[in-house]
Amino acid sequence: MLYKKNFTQDETWRVFRIMSEFVDGFEVLSGIGPAISVFGSARIKPKHRYYKLSEETAYSLAKEGYAIITGGGPGLMEAANKGAKRAKGKSVGLNIQMPSDQKPNKYVDILLDFHYFFCRKVMFVKYARAFVIMPGGYGTLDELFESLNLILTSRIDKFPVVLLGKNYWRGLVKWLNSTVLKEGCIVEDDKKIFHIVDTPKEVVSVIKKFYEKS
Repeated sequence: MLYKKNFTQDETWRVFRIMSEFVDGFEVLSGIGPAISVFGSARIKPKHRYYKLSEETAYSLAKEGYAIITGGGPGLMEAANKGAKRAKGKSVGLNIQMPSDQKPNKYVDILLDFHYFFCRKVMFVKYARAFVIMPGGYGTLDELFESLNLILTSRIDKFPVVLLGKNYWRGLVKWLNSTVLKEGCIVEDDKKIFHIVDTPKEVVSVIKKFYEKS
């Protein structure tokens, strides 16, 4: 008996699904105007100081006229969407389908669902004028280092990458200096493509200064 392959699982069929995610993303996000992508842990609870910091940062950026794009989930993503909505700005969530079934937070006004991480990543980069990196885990670190690599390799235009929370990021920066730089895996100028700050006001200032010089 011949094995009949499920058409929806065929590799060529997946191309159409990938195309549909790009088309939907381009159509929805092309009209949101200048935006900032905010990344951070899904595990941090509303009473945590970083939750309030994320909310206030997004609020300040939305007041400057930026749409706020997050991964659409809980934790610091929720906080950023909440801040954007409180400022009456555009609150965007790029939700990812996962086995744990991440549900979009209630503060998202513009929602897109993705099956493929790489399609979602393109949307984070394409419509952002800056990345704000809140404390987070593997997913947040992935977005941080991919954005730095894309800038270094000139795959995207340079834009501000702002790490918020000096205490949280201090150990990473120390390791970059003491090990990665020391071993010659990066050069001194490579560290200049990101900024580390502590307050929403500083985030806004870094982004403003960058575009005033452009």
